[in-house]
Amino acid sequence: MLLPFTLISTLCFLGGAAFGYFVVFPPAFRFLIGYASDVLDPMPGVSEYFSLALRLLLAFGAVFELPVLMVFLAKIGIVNADFLRKHRKYAILAAFVIAAILTPTPDVVNQFFMAGPLILLYEVSIYAVRVFARRPFTAFADDGPNNQKTD
Repeated sequence: MLLPFTLISTLCFLGGAAFGYFVVFPPAFRFLIGYASDVLDPMPGVSEYFSLALRLLLAFGAVFELPVLMVFLAKIGIVNADFLRKHRKYAILAAFVIAAILTPTPDVVNQFFMAGPLILLYEVSIYAVRVFARRPFTAFADDGPNNQKTD
């Protein structure tokens, strides 16, 4: 059970990092360079460039882990597909709040670039929970030496 979670989690993180670098990073960098004027000449240093790129890579990599996290939470019995469907409107609101917090630039476009995939990944999570988490882990429910039955 651990190997599939590790493999899928790694692929989701790499996919999110690639999305952040190839789709979101160019407009974010253009936004920051867009402050140029006759008086202000933007001269971003290497550290600023790498800082922006690293923050976007980590943020989008973490966000793309949502389906794996939801399947894990469903496997341990915290959520199920009906719960996720019922609370969809709160998830959409949370997606925009998380996007506002995690995006390193203050523009709305980059926030939409993060909130859009978050909402889409939430829908993928509902499907993944329905398919892959039909039965929760049973190892947690075993009666071991710490779980004494009282009659």
